[in-house]
Formats: sequence, structure tokens, C-alpha cells
Amino acid sequence: MPKSLNLHSNIGKINHKVVYIIYNIMSKLKNIREQRGITQEELAEKSKVSVRTIQRIEAGTQPKGYTLGALARALGIREEALLENQQNSVERINVALLKLINFSSLPFTIFPPANIIVPLIIISIRKEFTPLAKQLVTIQILWAICSFIIFMLSAFIKNWLSISNKFNLIVMVMLVLANVYIIIRNAFEIDKKGKLYFKINFSFI
Repeated sequence: MPKSLNLHSNIGKINHKVVYIIYNIMSKLKNIREQRGITQEELAEKSKVSVRTIQRIEAGTQPKGYTLGALARALGIREEALLENQQNSVERINVALLKLINFSSLPFTIFPPANIIVPLIIISIRKEFTPLAKQLVTIQILWAICSFIIFMLSAFIKNWLSISNKFNLIVMVMLVLANVYIIIRNAFEIDKKGKLYFKINFSFI
């Protein structure tokens, strides 16, 4: 059986270990927007409300009047849903699937951008467009960018200081090991607490 079909088959047979994480939120708008998998820019275009206004609301400003109605219509919810006082929110975390997305980068740590493409394929197949899944891919994108910059700088330093060719190999191995550590450490944190150990506050996807 082709590997691609095998991958699809294995993904479909995942034992879905699901946990529920309770966490504090700053705004109902941000929570609902992220659940729908849309960016601030996309919401701004759909609602005709400026990105800056959306950012202020997600930072804690209460939406009112036209802005409240426009955002509610764009999200397909009642206006009251953006005004309800809620101290906590419950997020459904599929631990097994997140670990698969995370570990799918591991065999390709030395073959960028496969370490990015494979997790994206799994996310697309399983429709797991959650903030944590997006962050896992974003981490790999950042790692690929930073690794390229560091490797190019090491090549320049090697030529400038006439260092042995082994220097580039050492740098490459260190970069790969660093990424392996990030992947494994995040896997442990996902399994224990349903969150990432290495996390960022934005997403590229």
C-alpha cells in the first residue's frame, strides 16, 4: 500500500484521547473568532470593523452599538454572546491528535519544509484547526527560518575565520537536536497538561 494511503489510514484510526482544559480568557470575541478559525483581518473584512477596533475589544474593551451588531452578524451569533460575562472557557483538546501532529515533524527535522508540510496535511485531513495545532506548525516554521539564518551565518563565519568544514556540520547537528528537544518537550506537556511547553502568542496559519 502506498505510504500516503497508509498515513491516511493510520490517522483515521487514532484513539481519540480527549481532555477538557479550563482557562481564563480576556474576551469572548477572541475565543469565538479562534473557534471559527478566522484571523482578525478576515473578521475585519467580513464585519467592516477595523482591525484596530477588534484588537481593542479582544484586549478587554466592551463592544457597543454598530460595532457590536456588525461583529455578531459576521460571526453568526447573538449580540448577547459577546457581552456575557464569563470567567472561564472550556476548550476541547484532542491529546492523541495533537501529539501526532507534533511528532509528525520529528522524522523530517533535517528535511525542511517537510517538517511543516506533513503536520499541515494531518491538520487539514482531520480538520484540527485549533490554536494549539496552529502553534505547533508555527513553531516549525519559525525553527526553519531561524535555522536557515543561523546556518548561513555559520557558513560566513567559517569562511571568514577559515574554520574547518566540520563547523557547519556541528551547527547543523545542534540545530536538529534543538528542534528534536522542542518537539519531545512539547509532547510531554501536551500529554500531561494539554498545552505546549514552548509556546508563542501568534500563528502563521
